[in-house]
Amino acid sequence: MVLALSFAVQAVGALLPSVPVLVAATVVGVAADVGLHRWQRGVAAALGRLHATVFVRQVVRDLLLVTGLIRIEEQDYETRYLALICGLLVFYGLHFACQALAVLVRRSRTLPVVTRNVDASALRLSAAPPALLMRRSGQRLLMFGLPSTVGLLVTAVNGSAWWAAAGIALSCVFAVVAVGMLLVRLLPGRRPVTSEQALEWFEAWLAEYRPTVGMYFSGGTSSAYQANMWLEPLARLEGRPLIVLRERFMVRKIASTDIPIVCLPKVADLMRLEQSTLKMLIHPSNSGKTSQVLRIPTIKHAFVNHGESDKLSSCNPYAKAYDEVWVAGPAARERYALAAVGVDDRDVVEIGRPQLDVIEPYRGAPAGAYTTVLYAPTWEGWDGNPGNTSVIEAGENIVRALLADPGVRLLYKPHPLTGSVDPRAGAANARIKEMIRDANAVRAAEHADERPDPSVAAELAARTAELERLTTSSFRAGADDAERMLLQGVPEAGRGAAVAAATAAWEAAYWASFPAWEHRIVTGARPNVYACFNVADVLVSDVSSVISDYLESEKPYAVANTSGLAEADFRETFPTVRAGAVLTPDASGIPALLESVRNPERDTYASARAELKLHLLGPSDPPSVARFNDAARALCAEADEHRAGMAVRALPAIPAQRDAGAALDSGQVTG
Repeated sequence: MVLALSFAVQAVGALLPSVPVLVAATVVGVAADVGLHRWQRGVAAALGRLHATVFVRQVVRDLLLVTGLIRIEEQDYETRYLALICGLLVFYGLHFACQALAVLVRRSRTLPVVTRNVDASALRLSAAPPALLMRRSGQRLLMFGLPSTVGLLVTAVNGSAWWAAAGIALSCVFAVVAVGMLLVRLLPGRRPVTSEQALEWFEAWLAEYRPTVGMYFSGGTSSAYQANMWLEPLARLEGRPLIVLRERFMVRKIASTDIPIVCLPKVADLMRLEQSTLKMLIHPSNSGKTSQVLRIPTIKHAFVNHGESDKLSSCNPYAKAYDEVWVAGPAARERYALAAVGVDDRDVVEIGRPQLDVIEPYRGAPAGAYTTVLYAPTWEGWDGNPGNTSVIEAGENIVRALLADPGVRLLYKPHPLTGSVDPRAGAANARIKEMIRDANAVRAAEHADERPDPSVAAELAARTAELERLTTSSFRAGADDAERMLLQGVPEAGRGAAVAAATAAWEAAYWASFPAWEHRIVTGARPNVYACFNVADVLVSDVSSVISDYLESEKPYAVANTSGLAEADFRETFPTVRAGAVLTPDASGIPALLESVRNPERDTYASARAELKLHLLGPSDPPSVARFNDAARALCAEADEHRAGMAVRALPAIPAQRDAGAALDSGQVTG
């Protein structure tokens, strides 16, 4: 609105003519355009779709200024202002040249493979040109055009055309420098290798590294957590691990790991894995691009999912496309059999949940003055089922009931996708957070003298800095994939162990950094949900994989029933509920739940939890890590057998082909 109004007022100022109006409207318009590109990029993109691009807006602004100058001085202006208009045309021409060169430079730096934790120095990579030249064409035009705009405004005030000429000349100089900087990047010695050379390098790296096991992942910007939960188990597998991605942005989303990461966006390039030593891939999720890698016959594929629950999504029919489906325990095997989605029971392998070895076991009643309750609801899902998440119908009631107990410390950790489908979930989530903040304000007034020593906060800051140093790579704002590849080469030896130690130290400092009475809203990547499990005395959640994972601890839990089913039907429909309390949407069962946690003799579900844990997660001996490794070893052996069989079947064809070729050469075979 401000931008449109500035053009209207600028036109009025040019036609009257009125120097104050013209100057004021131009300044407001330029400021609004700069603010638009800095803080309202969505609006700027929408204007672009309407063909009201920043280029069009700048041209209109300059033409109105020239029109105003002509109207202000109506005599002997042809020669003077014709030169100014020609200068502006030269500046716009240089802007388009800069834009074209930026496209060429960007294409030359966009390689068919993106890597991390790999030495890519042989690709002749270099730092990217400034982002102002490469990606921010709107801001570049506004900044480079600012001298010409200022010069025209000064000319409108004092009548001297030299100011406009000097401003336009300075804008042209800026544009010429930008064009020169980009031209240098296109010189043969300054460009990265060609796409074909990059692929040849990639094949050579595969031959040298000789990967055997890996993880394949494709997904959206918020789905990286599904892959991240398998990083540590993958790193502990026998063999040489590899992570295969399909989206370039996902290379940055994968959490800290020492495992080599390769991103192959194109299907044709992905097929080069067929000639590698890679034997098997695990798949934490299904995606449209998964079918592409399943075409490679030399690689075996296992679907491991990113969590198991009683929801239908945990037995997707797509699972039958994989060679094997790896599940936690007998419950998932039964789930696939009951769902009848085409998964052969012989292809189901129980491996447990290798991520859960970090979860500490149940130790009885809360030891301190406060009972720590973890409320970790899941998100609303894609199918609109009201029973998916408790946030909308029961979340506020649950939190209100927990906050009403003076002996409760609440940890609220909503699913990262909460509110992404149903706005009501997002709104309820925001209200819950506000309730927790208000409750903390009241408690802070009551316990003003019960704060940790300032040294604790300093310890957390130090631990955070150390962990960030080990797990985060620092890049310039204008860094592109090629520059990141150059900087994220082979990690230092022992970094994985250092990260694990630093993470444990950070978690200890984090929990010690706030008083025992303070509620917490946990929404970042740290602490993760397993760290929250270890400090919680009881979990409140929905029907989701959170329940299954939490059972590793055998601590008490409760499930919110917003499905509309009666409690008996709810327990029958969802087996993970059978060893926990069921909460109605009004959360009236919270007091009884807390009583059973504080007095274990009143806990009627203890033995049921032990039985359900065995049913959901399988036996503790051998440990899940060992079963996961055994399953990988067996699938690799199948891949070896398959390759050997392919080689044997190909051998008889070789002499026959040789004889046929000889016959053709001698002329013995005719058409």
